[in-house]
Amino acid sequence: MIIVEPTRILLVEDDPNDAELIQLSFETYNFINQMDVVEDGEEALHYLLGKEGNPSPHPLPRLVLLDLKLPKLNGIQVLEAIRRHPRTRQLVVVVMTSSAEERDLEACYNLGVNSYIVKPLDFQQFVEVARQVGFYWMLLNQPPDLEF
Repeated sequence: MIIVEPTRILLVEDDPNDAELIQLSFETYNFINQMDVVEDGEEALHYLLGKEGNPSPHPLPRLVLLDLKLPKLNGIQVLEAIRRHPRTRQLVVVVMTSSAEERDLEACYNLGVNSYIVKPLDFQQFVEVARQVGFYWMLLNQPPDLEF
């Protein structure tokens, strides 16, 4: 059985300003106890799946917030690896990106993303979107038990 931390989020975001805003929004509304932040796609997969044949020391988060425009591996490559692996294939993944490109949207939904959100440019709207994401995915949504 895989242990999922009910109030843990993995934020995959290379922009420190966006990462800070998302963290502050989630903390302000007490949606989480722990938000781990990684800055590139490779780090995200090491966090979730382990490294060099060693299993991950981290429990699975309840939610992965994934940017698409990342160094090393982009968000679509990360999503593809998440959906391919038995440990993470049912993990809730929400893309939060600046990309409104149709091909990115289609690629993510074809890979089974749970939600695709374009980050607003306006500060207040950004904070409100983060609040709504936290409210829905951390309080209302009932994710599956991740066992195999």
